Amino acid sequence: MSSTSDYTPPKIWTWNKANGGRFANINRPIAGRTHDKELPVGRHPMQLYSLGTPNGQKVTILLEELLALGHKGAEYDAWLIRIGEGQQFGSGFVEVNPNSKIPALLDRSGPKPIRVFESGAILVHLAEKFSAFLPQDPALRAECLSWLFWQMGSAPYLGGGFGHFYAYAPVKIEYAIDRFAMETKRQLDVLDRRLAESPYLGGDDYTIADIAVWPWYGGLVRGYLYGAAEFLSVHEYKHVQRWAEAIFARPAVKRGRMVNRVTGDPSEQLHERHDASDFETKTQDKLAPGGAA
Repeated sequence: MSSTSDYTPPKIWTWNKANGGRFANINRPIAGRTHDKELPVGRHPMQLYSLGTPNGQKVTILLEELLALGHKGAEYDAWLIRIGEGQQFGSGFVEVNPNSKIPALLDRSGPKPIRVFESGAILVHLAEKFSAFLPQDPALRAECLSWLFWQMGSAPYLGGGFGHFYAYAPVKIEYAIDRFAMETKRQLDVLDRRLAESPYLGGDDYTIADIAVWPWYGGLVRGYLYGAAEFLSVHEYKHVQRWAEAIFARPAVKRGRMVNRVTGDPSEQLHERHDASDFETKTQDKLAPGGAA
């Protein structure tokens, strides 16, 4: 390992605006709004304010899966929040999510709108509302929720840990990359061992646990995240690979992955979604099993 720096933490930390790397323009040590900006509201029961990152994809995939099952109450408007421009700090967004992170959902199906923030909470809210993708059997429900919360606790090590230091940090720090690469591979091994036992994380059925984990770890083994598939030798995790391919083959997953997406092939980006017909403007073979990633 290369030698460490001579950095010694000061007695009292102070914010250095210039030392933030790619996200220096939006990172800050305080919460709250930075400007006044009301959120748009469409005609559907569910109003989603998001971006097509792995966390955002969880919710759009679930909404598309619910619609595919015939739950008309899951119709939604998906409004694009460009976090690189600081739109998550607008007054309207902060009212829905005081943590200023995507995704944020406003459920307007009842007499009083309900705000739901944090992707895991949104998945549970929708699954319970429509009695879908969350088992009723106590043991299966506990297994599903355990893997859902495993994702909520584990993915920050993949994203903010490994992803940040490997792909985004202004300085490549060997210790940080090694530390988080080791943890990411340990997490992949956890998943691989579980998926050697059952088709899906919660057991025999596809649930919100899979919907939560797939955009992160399925995306990683399919080569979508950080250009790190070879670096992490993701080919070693055969059961994760099998699971990731099976989920990617689902048409609702292909649709959900497109919504609010602003990177990659333009034919796979649907910046805003207000009706199912919005997908018709895109190349349809992308939505069929076996279509391009």
